Amino acid sequence: MNTTYYRLEIARIFRDWVGLIFTVGIPLFMYLIFGAAAEYKDETAGNGNVAAYLMVSMAAYGAVTATTGIGGYAAIERAFGWGRQLGLTPMRDGTYVGVKTATAITICLQPLVLIYLIGWLTGARADWQVWVLAPIITVVGAAAFAIYGMVFGLWMRSESAGGAAGGSLVILAFLGNIFMPLSGTLLTIAKFTPLYGLIQLVRYPLTEGRIMTPDGLIEEPLWVPLANVAAWLLILAMLATWLVRRSRGRQ
Repeated sequence: MNTTYYRLEIARIFRDWVGLIFTVGIPLFMYLIFGAAAEYKDETAGNGNVAAYLMVSMAAYGAVTATTGIGGYAAIERAFGWGRQLGLTPMRDGTYVGVKTATAITICLQPLVLIYLIGWLTGARADWQVWVLAPIITVVGAAAFAIYGMVFGLWMRSESAGGAAGGSLVILAFLGNIFMPLSGTLLTIAKFTPLYGLIQLVRYPLTEGRIMTPDGLIEEPLWVPLANVAAWLLILAMLATWLVRRSRGRQ
């Protein structure tokens, strides 16, 4: 991997303080308000407590926001010819992809590590498998979700694409049963939104398929979130491919 290019990428991202607020600040704030400071934080939630439930949820939301921004910027670079500029250098395509992947993982680890640390310090408690499996699922799922950011970047072809993609995730988080428990028709709709499947998979080591709703716990088979993730990855990949071909036609 080209460490110089990697350092430049990390430095560029950390200069975008607005993006860092969306990536780290908002999910941490949400956890502190609704998790750490809540009177019900010590109540049992599957293989842990409510604080742990909110911790894994907010960490996953922050990680997805981070990788979505990386994907958006990568698409913008491609649209404005940065890829062709790099083609004039000795850097190979594999190196470029490796740097972008390493950058995405590094940035998504920021909210993940911070929120898990704050969660542990403020009373989030769960069985060992939650602390091990939930972060792994989060990183893998968030890395795949970079395609969502790429779609925005290829579609808008401007520097505002990353912010637009991140802002849209706030709406999808509400619709995806992340910020507040849904029930009835809203929960049914949530199962068809992009973030629902990933968040349910992240929560699975804790909840084992049980969903907290205002009406109580309900059971959900594992294939539901898996099907959601697979379907949305296919849709986003097809959409990104079409946008790439369209941009080539314009060039």
